[in-house]
Amino acid sequence: MYAVIKTGGKQYRVAPGDVIRIEKLETPAGDSVDLTEVLMVCDGDNVRVGSPLLAGAAVTAKVRAHGRGEKIRIFKMRRRKHYRKTQGHRQDYTEVEITGIK
Repeated sequence: MYAVIKTGGKQYRVAPGDVIRIEKLETPAGDSVDLTEVLMVCDGDNVRVGSPLLAGAAVTAKVRAHGRGEKIRIFKMRRRKHYRKTQGHRQDYTEVEITGIK
């Protein structure tokens, strides 16, 4: 059994027991969270697809940890114009473990 969920502007294919990193949630580590934006649920040959969301479907997950991703370097330059700009970015994330699909 697996589901396709949408959170943080991205879509993820999840199954019970999976550990994924999603955009930061304001839920403390150790708590459980329901992800209600479910696009599709597949249980063997039984496939249910929403338009765009499935009514009454939810994925439960346990928040394992919060963190920050690797640093990304952004470098902008215009040749012959004496313009150079360097910038860095680290994206916040929440690591969750999928516990069930309803």
